[in-house]
This record gives sequence, structure tokens and C-alpha cells, in this order.
Amino acid sequence: MARHNQTGRWGENVATEYLVTRGYDILERNWRLNHLEIDIIARQGQRISFIEVKSRNTDEHIDPIDLITPRKVGFMRSCANAYMSQYGDNFSCQFDFIFVMGSPNDYTVEHFPDAFFPPMKTYR
Repeated sequence: MARHNQTGRWGENVATEYLVTRGYDILERNWRLNHLEIDIIARQGQRISFIEVKSRNTDEHIDPIDLITPRKVGFMRSCANAYMSQYGDNFSCQFDFIFVMGSPNDYTVEHFPDAFFPPMKTYR
């Protein structure tokens, strides 16, 4: 497995543990819709969170929010719409972002709940 894939898998594991210790129920990991993917889908109360995880093991300064591109927001919106249509009748939803920085022995976790609101699709 390539190093960046190992870092990503490690970050998702850290994020999952972080969420569980804060009372979230993990519903799905790496949920796919065709070629699109949501890293973690979790529930807390009556709210479902669609969570993107980014992991870095570098010391350089990174503004975590810069890692969420408009394209990724669109992908997450599409996945969330499909998931909510199938499973989310009685739930509200939000889009979270978790940034994991460091190494397995020394890391930080930043959680941005309700980090963004994806734009609505328009029809002409």
C-alpha cells in the first residue's frame, strides 16, 4: 500500500475513534456511490454527519479548510443526497470535516462540525 494511502487509512481510524468517544454512532466507513465516496457517515441523536477526513504527517503549516475543494463539496452533496434518500427519512444532516495531523505516536485532531453547506443544484 502506498504511503499516502497508509496515512489516509490511519487518519480515518483516528477520526473514527475520536467520533466514537464523543458519542457518535458510526453508520458507514468509505461509503460509495459509483466512483464517489464519503469517508465516514455517523449519527448523533437525530442528525447524520457526512464526514470528510484529511490526514497529513508533515510539519508544514496547512490551513485545513483549504483542503476541501468545491469539487469535493459537490461529490459529498451527491453522496449525501443518495444516502438520505435511502436511509435518512427521520434525520437531519450536516457536513463535517476532520483534520488529523502528525504521526501515530503524536497527533492532533481538529473537528469542524457543520463545516460547510453545499450549494443547491439549480435547474434551468
